[in-house]
Amino acid sequence: MTKTAPKVVANTDNAGDRIAARFALLKKKKRPGLVTFVTANDPTPEVFREILEGLPSVGADLIEIGIPFSDPMADGPSIQLSSQRSLKHKTKVADVLASVKAFRETEIDTPIILMGYYNPIYHYGVQEFAEAAAAAGVDGVIVVDLPPEESAELTVHLAANNMHMIFLTAPTSSDQRLPTILKSASGFVYYVAITGITGTASADEAAVKDAVTRLKRHTDLPIVVGFGIKTPEQARAISAHCDAAVVGSAIVDIIAKGIGKDGAVDRQLSVKVLEFVKSLATGVHGAWP
Repeated sequence: MTKTAPKVVANTDNAGDRIAARFALLKKKKRPGLVTFVTANDPTPEVFREILEGLPSVGADLIEIGIPFSDPMADGPSIQLSSQRSLKHKTKVADVLASVKAFRETEIDTPIILMGYYNPIYHYGVQEFAEAAAAAGVDGVIVVDLPPEESAELTVHLAANNMHMIFLTAPTSSDQRLPTILKSASGFVYYVAITGITGTASADEAAVKDAVTRLKRHTDLPIVVGFGIKTPEQARAISAHCDAAVVGSAIVDIIAKGIGKDGAVDRQLSVKVLEFVKSLATGVHGAWP
């Protein structure tokens, strides 16, 4: 018989912790949360700021901001193209942090998580990144290509600056592998609902339900499910079984459709994106009985 590893117990101290406070609020309201993903400065710095600033008011409970990277190996065509559009504006890590700092001038409660790859962070300087991100108002970091065994040089600086290192788990993460992932995780656990890259398949509700049940045997951290959630109906179905659902590629696709062949951006693009997010939030927020 396989021996079950001890459950990882989450830190319940919410003082100064926007992520813990937000999940505590969701639990009090008895509903799951909506996590939205947008790539920094996509399609333009101006439109990105409009979208970012509007997300909390239309129901985004947590916000992931993608740090653009030239080789986003876990991302499908939609988010790859969003990175390319952002990089055309010469977006750097410092620009992403400046956007968060501007966001914090008017919104102090909604958690911000940066999602990306290790190369830009390493190039910026690991300690310098952690300090600058904390000063800007970032709450957590997801580094797709940084496994827990290699993460200590980043996590030590994130912890010193009261930020969370959020790790990914997948359908292929075994019961033997999970303790290694979870002992370094904080904030929440991000469950990747499909095998493969973003935006290429739909999450299976029954499989997600079973996976979340398995994860909760290992950890008290909130379980957030992403990859393969594209519509309000899918978001509602998946979030019925977890603490929050992430939608990314579907939002990025709307942004892409708002760009003409001549590169001109639809003046109503931010409105259209926020209307879609509102529909997602309506679905997610009504998922629990």
